Amino acid sequence: MNKGFDNEKYSDAQVSAILDRVDKFSKMYLEFGGKILTDYHAARVLPGYEYDAKTRMLKQLKDNSELIYCICAKDLQRGRMRYDLGLSYDALAIKELCDIRKQGLRINSVVITRFEGGVAAKRFKTKLKNIGETVYLGKEIPGYPKAINKVVSEEGYGIQPHIETKRPLVIVTGAGGGSGKMSVCLSQLYHDNKNGGNAGYAKFETFPIWDLPLSHPVNLAYEAATADLGDYNLIDPYHKEAYGIKAVNYNRDIENFEIMKTIMEKIVTEDNYVAQYKSPTDMGVNMAKIGISDNDIVCEAGKQEIIRRYFRYRREFYEGIEPAKTLDRMAEIMKKAGVTENDRKVVVEARRVRNEAQQKKKSSYGHFKGAAIQLHDGTIITGKGSNVLYAVPAAVLNAIKHMSRVPDDILLLPESVLVSVQKMKQDVLGLKYECLDLEETLITLALSTATNPVADRCMKNLSKLKNCEMHITALLCSGDEAGLRKLMMNVTVDVKIPQDNK
Repeated sequence: MNKGFDNEKYSDAQVSAILDRVDKFSKMYLEFGGKILTDYHAARVLPGYEYDAKTRMLKQLKDNSELIYCICAKDLQRGRMRYDLGLSYDALAIKELCDIRKQGLRINSVVITRFEGGVAAKRFKTKLKNIGETVYLGKEIPGYPKAINKVVSEEGYGIQPHIETKRPLVIVTGAGGGSGKMSVCLSQLYHDNKNGGNAGYAKFETFPIWDLPLSHPVNLAYEAATADLGDYNLIDPYHKEAYGIKAVNYNRDIENFEIMKTIMEKIVTEDNYVAQYKSPTDMGVNMAKIGISDNDIVCEAGKQEIIRRYFRYRREFYEGIEPAKTLDRMAEIMKKAGVTENDRKVVVEARRVRNEAQQKKKSSYGHFKGAAIQLHDGTIITGKGSNVLYAVPAAVLNAIKHMSRVPDDILLLPESVLVSVQKMKQDVLGLKYECLDLEETLITLALSTATNPVADRCMKNLSKLKNCEMHITALLCSGDEAGLRKLMMNVTVDVKIPQDNK
């Protein structure tokens, strides 16, 4: 995969900018936007960006930092999910807390924000305490954030817990958007400055990239990633007025800036650096543009991410997760980016394979499906359903055979083995459709490596499918979906929805 981003150059610049901001305060609360451990969105749209770049940066800062983790009680109550990982937010939080500690980073505490006593939130609090976490409960502030006089008072931030911290840099992160990170930062500022400190606030940001054009595909890809939230990018009017410079920010930061600035000015003294913030862009620490080494590569990566998001939202609409307005928003973004479904090469190839199978009319139920994989060298490998394999495992087997230089006429899995598994599924488990899915196929392949050197050679190339592009012309069965998630491929699928007939 061609690289268009210098991860080391970016990381050095970002860490330096953070340390420069920390020096302006006795203690700085750094709100961490986006995912803290693994940022696959950034890795996709900035080829060369390491998905764990943020973790690596935090390791450079760990001697002077500690971390507060936020999760919203309302997300716990409604069972909010991270669908890309298949985890509920409570399970995600436990996993991330464990993973953060494995990286050698210090966790000060967990804050359950907007707590009002719900059963799920109480249960999660107990679970956290049972595994040794320090837990604080952040209360709902009526009228937040617009009722400024009440918010910045003993009835507002004053009723929030004051978390004792020891290091000059406090990273405030959370399970997802709306977890209450900013509120925790500002309530800490309130308590610290009330006690005579000179605490400050900044935001660690990656997207949108403020010093790229508004219509740059990377910034449009950020709009696509947040289309479900209704976010969109704007030129920051405050930054332009203050400095005469066009800076890209997103709507919620701009809409809330006057309120946030007023709140912060009520909290800090005039000589505090926070009081000098003239725009929402000023609050951010974002050196991502420095890392872009090849704009053409990055532009194409941004466009491809927009198309992937388009397919994802179509599927989530079909499954009842997303409303129609999200699809309308994505249609606007696709148009702005100048892309269509067919600009994703694997879509064209997968549909071609499906159409050929339909024309031959030799397939049984579920086999009129096509799958295509684009390898890192650009080669596209296809697969179609048969009497023994679904299209997804067929494509995966074909791909690892190609990478292992195994001729097409050599079978990795003997038909006798596949038939035995089929028979077990049908006769013993009573399953109607006995074809093997991807998980079953990979397990069968693993067992075959003990006696088949060719299968062993191919098995070793499975890891090379990570981050490869793939498209399937129908919804995935659970075994295919689970297998592809473990292979960490960038997968899109076709669904038929009413809007297609307009």
